[in-house]
Amino acid sequence: MEIDEAREVRTTCPYCGVGCGVLAKVAADGQVSVRGDPDHPANFGRLCSKGSALAETIDLDGRLLYPEIHGRRAGWDEALDLVASTFSQTIAEHGPDAVAFYVSGQLLTEDYYVANKLMKGFVGSANIDTNSRLCMASSVAGHRRAFGSDTVPGTYEDLELADLIVLVGSNLAWCHPVLYQRIAAAREKRPEMKIVLVDPRRTMTSDIADMHLAIAPDGDVALFTGLLSYLGQHNALDRAYITTHTTGFGQALFAASALDLAGVATATGLSEDELGRFYSLFAATAKTVTVYSQGVNQSSSGTDKVNAIINCHLATGRIGKPGAGPFSVTGQPNAMGGREVGGMANMLAAHMEIENPEHRDRVQRFWNAPDVAQKPGLKAVEMFQALADGRIKALWIMATNPVDSMPDADAVEAAIKACPFVVVSDVLAQTDTVRHAHVRLPAAAWGEKDGIVTNSERRVSRQRAFLELPGEARPDWQIVVEVGRRMGFGGAFSYETPAEVFAEHAALSGFENDGARDFDIGAYAGVNEGDYNALEPFQWPAPSQAAPLWPAGHLPLKGGDRLLLQPSPTANVAKRGQSVKLPISPLEGEMAGRPEGGAQAGGWPEGGGTTGRQPTRFFANGDFYTPDRKARFIAIRPTVEIRTSPDYPLILNTGRIRDHWHTMTRTGKSPRLSQHIAEPFVEIHPADALRFGIGDADIVRVSNPRGDVLVRALVTARQRQGSLFAPMHWTDQFSARGRLDTLTAPLTDPISGQPALKHVAARIEKFAAKAFGFAVMRQRPEPDTAAYWAVAKCKGGWRVELAFADDDIDWAGFAGSLFGAPPGAEMSAYHDRDAGQHRIAAFDGDRLLGALFVAPGPVAVSRGWAADQLSADHVDRRGRLAIVAGRPGGVDVDRGAIVCSCFGVGANQIAEAVRHGCGSVAAIGAALHAGTNCGSCRAEIRVIVDAQSLQAAE
Repeated sequence: MEIDEAREVRTTCPYCGVGCGVLAKVAADGQVSVRGDPDHPANFGRLCSKGSALAETIDLDGRLLYPEIHGRRAGWDEALDLVASTFSQTIAEHGPDAVAFYVSGQLLTEDYYVANKLMKGFVGSANIDTNSRLCMASSVAGHRRAFGSDTVPGTYEDLELADLIVLVGSNLAWCHPVLYQRIAAAREKRPEMKIVLVDPRRTMTSDIADMHLAIAPDGDVALFTGLLSYLGQHNALDRAYITTHTTGFGQALFAASALDLAGVATATGLSEDELGRFYSLFAATAKTVTVYSQGVNQSSSGTDKVNAIINCHLATGRIGKPGAGPFSVTGQPNAMGGREVGGMANMLAAHMEIENPEHRDRVQRFWNAPDVAQKPGLKAVEMFQALADGRIKALWIMATNPVDSMPDADAVEAAIKACPFVVVSDVLAQTDTVRHAHVRLPAAAWGEKDGIVTNSERRVSRQRAFLELPGEARPDWQIVVEVGRRMGFGGAFSYETPAEVFAEHAALSGFENDGARDFDIGAYAGVNEGDYNALEPFQWPAPSQAAPLWPAGHLPLKGGDRLLLQPSPTANVAKRGQSVKLPISPLEGEMAGRPEGGAQAGGWPEGGGTTGRQPTRFFANGDFYTPDRKARFIAIRPTVEIRTSPDYPLILNTGRIRDHWHTMTRTGKSPRLSQHIAEPFVEIHPADALRFGIGDADIVRVSNPRGDVLVRALVTARQRQGSLFAPMHWTDQFSARGRLDTLTAPLTDPISGQPALKHVAARIEKFAAKAFGFAVMRQRPEPDTAAYWAVAKCKGGWRVELAFADDDIDWAGFAGSLFGAPPGAEMSAYHDRDAGQHRIAAFDGDRLLGALFVAPGPVAVSRGWAADQLSADHVDRRGRLAIVAGRPGGVDVDRGAIVCSCFGVGANQIAEAVRHGCGSVAAIGAALHAGTNCGSCRAEIRVIVDAQSLQAAE
């Protein structure tokens, strides 16, 4: 396809569950750039640092482009025939439960739908589970226990309308930055809004909190059962709502009263004064939203935590009303879409229940399936345990990396290696999981595939292709369909486009529904190719008997007119490196076809964040999805679990950082996103650091009986004493021993099956490094000599952090090998062997091939400045000497550690601006642009501003 003009495509971000709209522009020279969609009702033009850097992640480096069988290139027919025949034979010999799919919240809903249909309706097993099990399964279970359905009652607008927001186990500033910025903007307009942060760590989200409750790990059940008891004691209940719309309140209140205030204080690690202030604030504030995320869900008591929170909202009638309700924020872009299609082992499609024979019969009739799975399948942790003991003999992994992300990761890797037949469909040729696959299938990536995703507020949006498929890559839905056909189920898998899959998904949601189920998008059951291409974001429910957001295929235009759109199905596809020509369509011009009421990029609409029709909320007037249509209070008795011991005295908490995502298969490609934090680390409180003899920036070993990791120590009072925090992103592709989930236990919540990834007993000790190193180079390094290494992309090449167990090393030889320096390359070096200092640089003409800095302690060199030298010309010999010296010379500027990834602004630049009169975050933004894009660095900027201002005042 020849394309000769540039164009911009509306799509959706593939990162977290906020579901931000993105405008992807392909320029005439083939270059791609992205910006936030100012008219998307989730973000109104805002993007976080990860979303802003999406264009840096779409190259073909490392892509899996062709099918492979046992490491050799194969054709699609051969590979698909092998997958289908092996699965069919395994089922014939061992039964349907001998096979399994492990899928992902990175899949689009169409991918999820056909995989779930194949496994549950035609294989006849429910052994399909998803990495979303690690993300929000406890929230699903809590919703179903309380509401009778997996329903998120509220909308993002509620975050702007609330008078009190309680953030529980949710570091919005780093993990959902756009929602954080929506709250911050609302707070600026209404300073009376109060924010409470409940988190063991003083995260960057605390920057906007009026109260930070540094709760003990897993103290949330005690905190919220204590709150329920307090509400009962202080007559802060909505008794009319309780009587009319709920059952079980008496039992729940009795169970919550098991601990008095002193007992709650002991269980939570909070003072009675802190509890009293929080409880009284909650009781007095009618418009309260409680936002919770992985700190609640990733727990062995996660479902009870969710229901303890919901109990408090039911007891006060604060649910389904503007500015009030419990709000689960999902971690993955399509975790909600996966829930809608029954992508987890204990669910059926369209929010139907696998345990319910009427639901099974309905799905079987709709699919015309030979049989529908009769019982729940194996949840994620159980699935890999079954893989290890031989019950599962064929496994298909789609779009996820369980060797790094599953708990007890070494055991998971061993189980995958031992499985007789493993299929992996993925984007990259080398991940820690792909390397163990017998069959590797190249899948389409973001920017290449079409489908829908659903965000945390139940808003369905389109992901659209703007790049052609590279090599022989195919969309995931198409790969599954081809296998289904080859297994003999062709009639049920005759789809030719994702639009057909979506239409069937919508039709099933409305099939024999009539208001009996929450999830209903039956209004879109008749969608055709043109309608699908033109689909605008909408919230469910959208039942067929009610008017959809607008009639299928029609978009509202200014003045109330409507115009039928029939764009070409291929209009949104472009070849890499070529420009794009769109057919003439009504979408061209001045935001034609967009809902009115949007905001300029980077801003928020006045009075809240909605466009189109009013947002849909559930349960303000009851009408739950239980048999009696009443919500269920869940009686929960708080318990305290001690997992530490004299040998493992610390509690390890795991999570995310601001600029990286999951196992870095996407963000690891972006130089910008590694500027902020480029290596695995562990946060430790200063008192614990002193106790264990650890200094800031030391390399440390964190271990427990399952394994150990080597990471960099970050000593900070933001960490709770007795606890550690480490991010889960680093893999064998990016570090020597940074796979954090080798330490997490396969301990799960008994109801949801979600692993307890935030409460792990561990110990810490200093790693006896004899030498430390830092290097930048043009080629990707292979630093196998080092005991510790962590590589990251940087502008012009790569950077690597190093630590060595031995310092008896030929540093010049090591450097030449690390850089890939050819014979005759010019080498400049400085050696002080007595001091253990070595600095070596290699040049090829005017280009720097690499620079290595070695010291007996953590290397004191500006990482950003050193990386910048890879892109500079080095004609001047004095400039080369500056590299060997390890510091800028002449007019070069050392930006310092990068704080703002969006604009590459460093700590030194911010400090200098403060010294020149910039006394606020806003002033820094005006002077340096830092913090003015995604805003997730604003809290860090404030820390620097405050520190510099305090220093100036002394």
